[in-house]
Parts: sequence; C-alpha cells; structure tokens
Amino acid sequence: MIIRWAEKSDLQSLVDIFNYEVLNGTASFSIRPRSLEERTVWFEQHDRGRFPLIVAEEDKRAVGYASLSVYRDNDAYAATVELSVYVDHEYRGRKIGDALMEELLRIAKENGEVHAIISVITADNAASIRLHEKFGFQFCGITREVGRKFGRWLDAAFYQLNI
Repeated sequence: MIIRWAEKSDLQSLVDIFNYEVLNGTASFSIRPRSLEERTVWFEQHDRGRFPLIVAEEDKRAVGYASLSVYRDNDAYAATVELSVYVDHEYRGRKIGDALMEELLRIAKENGEVHAIISVITADNAASIRLHEKFGFQFCGITREVGRKFGRWLDAAFYQLNI
C-alpha cells in the first residue's frame, strides 16, 4: 500500500468510495450520490497546506482517502478542521484507515496551521470510533437523532484531537 497526495486521476475512485457509503452505509449522512463534477469542486477545495487530501493506493488505484476540511465558516475557527476517512468496502479490515490517519495527522502537525481536528462520526460506527480513539481522539459529546437515513434516526458523536 502506498499513501500519497490525491491526484485528479483518483477522482472517479474517490467518487465511487463515497457514493457506495451514501447508498449503503451510515458513515456519511448524505443520502444523494455525488457526481464527478460535484466531487471535482470538493477536490479543488483541498491543498497541501491546512486542507490536505491523501489516498491509499493498492492495485494501482485509490482504495481509501482521508482529508481535512473547513470545520465552520467563521474566522475564529481557522485553526480547527474536520477530518474525514473513507475506505473502499472491499478493502476494509486491512489497516488502510490506520495508515491514512497516521499520515494525515503527521501532515497536520508538520503544517503548523491546525490546532484542533474534529470528527463527526455516526454513533454506531464502532470501527471509526475505535480508529479515532487509537490515535488519541477524545469523545466530546453526542447529538441525538440529528440525521435520518434508511428509515431511522442517527446520532452523531463528536471526537476531537488537539495537536
């Protein structure tokens, strides 16, 4: 496995990974699949500074990705970012999430512009919660029944790591 910066040529794989979760899981509160054009706009919001986007490559394609994005659109939140990690469902259980998390946190620490990293995790996503806790994220609280997907209410758990 190779962890590297995301490239435009990875976009279709990233769209497929995200849309699988939109249609089949609750890791994303999105209920509508995203188009390549929409994800291109998302891709372009990332950089090699405060908002990195990295991929895990196996079999010559992106099989997972991790990113830091704007947490809130207010100036006082400038040093706070939101973390996302997604792994292709066919590649789960291979420590790809661990490798992505380790590299993304290294980049954030090295960058020096980030102070707080927030993850909003579906409260029943035990694998994601374990991953975050493994890397030192602390549970901050839960918002109850804030998302509705597949005919049921979902809770959101907030995790934070200050670096």
